[in-house]
Amino acid sequence: MSPVTFFIMKESNIENCCTASRESSESQILNAADNNSFDTKNVDIKKMAFIPGGHFLMGTDYEFAFKQDGEGPIRRITIDPFYMDKTAVTNSQFAKFINETKYRTEAEKFGWSFVFHLLIPNNILDISPEHPQNTPWWRKVDGASWRHPEGPNTHIKSRMNHPVTHVSWNDAIEYCRWSGKRLPTEAEWEFAARGGLEQKIFPWGDDLITENQEHQCNIWQGEFPDQNTKEDGFLGTAPAKYYTENGYGLYNMSGNIWEWQSDWFSTSFHINSSSNNPRGPETGNSKTIKGGSYLCHDSYCNRYRVAARTSNTPDSSTGNLGFRCVVSA
Repeated sequence: MSPVTFFIMKESNIENCCTASRESSESQILNAADNNSFDTKNVDIKKMAFIPGGHFLMGTDYEFAFKQDGEGPIRRITIDPFYMDKTAVTNSQFAKFINETKYRTEAEKFGWSFVFHLLIPNNILDISPEHPQNTPWWRKVDGASWRHPEGPNTHIKSRMNHPVTHVSWNDAIEYCRWSGKRLPTEAEWEFAARGGLEQKIFPWGDDLITENQEHQCNIWQGEFPDQNTKEDGFLGTAPAKYYTENGYGLYNMSGNIWEWQSDWFSTSFHINSSSNNPRGPETGNSKTIKGGSYLCHDSYCNRYRVAARTSNTPDSSTGNLGFRCVVSA
C-alpha cells in the first residue's frame, strides 16, 4: 500500500476536534450523483419517521456560531416530505448489511482508522503513536474498524444498539444501495433535526440541560481532551435510541456521532442556491457532516447545534462518524 497522509479538516481557522481525515492516492471518491434513491420496494417506512416537509428558516445568526463554516445567513427553505430513520444506523443493522453483501469497509481495506485516545486500550495506545498534526487525541490505530472500534480485540458485542462508526461516506452509500434508502441532503437533515421548532439552538429548544439538570444529548463534560466526567453517562457512543426524541420522533440529532450528508461541502454555495429542496455543489473535496458527537464541548467545538456544520473527505473514517438514511415520500 502506498504511503497515507492524514490531517484535521479545517474549513475555519479554529482548530477542530470534530473528525480526523484521510488522504490517499488509493481512495476512490464517488460523485454526489451516486446518492440516488435506490430500489425502495423492500423499505419498511413504518419503522421510519415521517417528516412532513414545508417551509423553515435554515442557518443561524447565533453569536457563538462558526460563521466561517458557512452557518449563515438565515434563509427561508422549502422541503418536500420524506421519511427518515428514527436513529442513526446501528451496529446491528450494519452487520446485517455486511453479512448479506460481504462488503468490506474502507477502514478494513486501508487497515486502520482514527480512534479517540481515551477509548484506546493501553496496550494498543502504546503502539499507536501516529496522530494528525496538532490533534494528539486522534490516533491512527491499525485494525480499527466498525467491528473493532478501538482496535484489535475490541468488539461491539455489547454495543449492537449503538450507532455504527468507522464508516466512510463511500461505505454509507453502499449501505444505502443495499437498503433502498439514501443519505439526506443537509437541508433535509436540518429541517428534520429542528423537529418543527423555529430557529432554536438544539432539536429540543435553547437550553442544553433541563431544569432538573438532566442531559439531553451525548457530548463532552469536563476538560477536553483529557478528562470527561461523563455526567451524561457516556465517554464514547450512547445507544442510538437514547435521551428524548425531538418533535418528529428522531433520536440523537445532537451529539453522539457526526452524520454524513449527501452534499458536497461549501461555505458559500448555499448563499445563492435554490430555496426549494436545495443541494450542495455538484463537485467538491469533502462531504458535509452534521450533528456533532460525543467529543463536542462548548469550550472547544460547539458544533452539536442544529445549524452547525463541518465536513470530511468521502474516504475518511473515525470513531465518532456514522450516518442515518432517508426515503423520499
